Amino acid sequence: MHISFSKVFQPALFSSLKDYSKERFLTDLMAGVIVGIVAIPLAIAFGIASGVGPTEGLVTAIIAGFLISFFGGSRVQIGGPTGAFIVIIYGVIQQYGLGGLTIATIMAGIMLVLMGLARLGSVIKFVPYPVIVGFTGGIALTIFSTQMNDLFGLGLTNIPADFIDKWIFYFQNIKQVDWISFGIGIVSLLIIIYTPKISKKVPGSLVAIIVMTLIAWLLKEFAGFTSITTIGDLYQLPSGIPAPKVPTVELADGQTLFDLIRSLMPVAFTIAMLGAIESLLSAMVADGVIGDKHHSNTELIGQGIANIVVPFFGGIPTTGAIARTMANINNGGRTPIAGIVHAVVLLLVLLFLGSLVGFIPMPCLAAVLIMVAYNMSGWRTFVALSKSPKSDFLVLMTTFILTVVFDLTIAIEVGLLLAIVLFLKRTSESVDIKKFKHEIDPNKESDIKFSEETLKIPNGVEVYEIDGPYFFGIANKFDDIMKGVGDKPKVRIIRMRRVPFIDSTGIHNLEMLCMQSQKEGIYIILSGVIPDVRETLRKAGFETLIGNDNICSNINEALQRADLYLHAVNEESEK
Repeated sequence: MHISFSKVFQPALFSSLKDYSKERFLTDLMAGVIVGIVAIPLAIAFGIASGVGPTEGLVTAIIAGFLISFFGGSRVQIGGPTGAFIVIIYGVIQQYGLGGLTIATIMAGIMLVLMGLARLGSVIKFVPYPVIVGFTGGIALTIFSTQMNDLFGLGLTNIPADFIDKWIFYFQNIKQVDWISFGIGIVSLLIIIYTPKISKKVPGSLVAIIVMTLIAWLLKEFAGFTSITTIGDLYQLPSGIPAPKVPTVELADGQTLFDLIRSLMPVAFTIAMLGAIESLLSAMVADGVIGDKHHSNTELIGQGIANIVVPFFGGIPTTGAIARTMANINNGGRTPIAGIVHAVVLLLVLLFLGSLVGFIPMPCLAAVLIMVAYNMSGWRTFVALSKSPKSDFLVLMTTFILTVVFDLTIAIEVGLLLAIVLFLKRTSESVDIKKFKHEIDPNKESDIKFSEETLKIPNGVEVYEIDGPYFFGIANKFDDIMKGVGDKPKVRIIRMRRVPFIDSTGIHNLEMLCMQSQKEGIYIILSGVIPDVRETLRKAGFETLIGNDNICSNINEALQRADLYLHAVNEESEK
């Protein structure tokens, strides 16, 4: 099958520039500047929380922000590091090191590009909502738990990675609380919470960082509170965009690069899926606000390109950010130019204000991430889904618990598997199988040729109708109904007018039924088979089993065929 690359890859930037104007540029410029300011504390916080550093967070936001806006399929999408990746990035670094994270990110980028080329953009959108809410809520709780050390100023090292062990470790060392650090964290939280009530234009996280950085500096320099930990105490300060370099990977004894790639495959798949889901979800939300429609396959390719390039500059996995995208829309951004401006603003901050980043107190940064976790948690959605069908809530809680207790890779895999199983169960339950023994009302049957009288079913004939897809989830159900029949008929008509498709298990089940019926002397006739299903049966060689004449277009023909067979049998018996 030939796939036109130009149809799959259609960056929104180029279509947006066709009718571009000075007025549009000015609104995009203003939106880009504001979003760039909003992104500063988040990029720094996500970089540090992921286990890398402030430079890596800013570099990711700059390069990915530019590439996603340049190559992406949404007019207003803002890309960069997000809270959803924190947990998985931290886990990969702990297990495989920075080299392993680099390889996994590049692999994820390649997967995203391939997803886009394979036109899977629309498929990703069908990931069940309870799965998304479950792992997002689990990530939020995990992020919250990782910030307790900095919020309380505990100064702990070698904190356990396991969620339960981590909290036990916190409580064992609760006496080490630094109350000044804790006070900075609490005041930072209050500033972040109440700033939007005063002005929605200025991000509360930026106000908190500016105010509390100044206060922390005064307390350290003039009041002697040296226990306040700042970014500069823990990390090398950002000084500019690092030069691109080929990543280096440390292999264990006897391990090859192929072995490492194979072991990183599940992690890379999780990063790719998470990036695809979050970016397309963000683009869909944005579409609803601005009345536009993004190109999902192009968006995946753009996300993939960003994740392939960013690791060469020391960056981390990236995706579309819902909060920054909404900030872009609310401030007038309507084309990818705003996203490019946002990346330029971050670059200027990195080049000229990088040294000031070192004065930001860690408790303030913890407060920023705690608010990110709260906004991600979706606790209201948890409450709403608890009133939904129990199966949905089961998927939600399973994904949530697995994310918190184990890891995101297992959570997504099990959550998707559980959702698929429940979907198949619901689908099979919705498929109806009817049995007719005496007559059929023509007023209720769409495939019967016009008749004012009911159609009489001859003695010795039974009619079964399948209403729904004939796939592996329903095949055994139909087989069980057949086995439950008491007296065996001479002719069995199977109506398939409402069967939209049949899979290999359904075909096998139908073949077994026909062969078993033939052994028992029961004549099989199919009725109302739609063209697509008939073609599937033909390719499977089904016509040779019962004969082409016994696959009828409607119930009238099927009953006539049954009547002819019964007459032939009776004549044969009379001889």
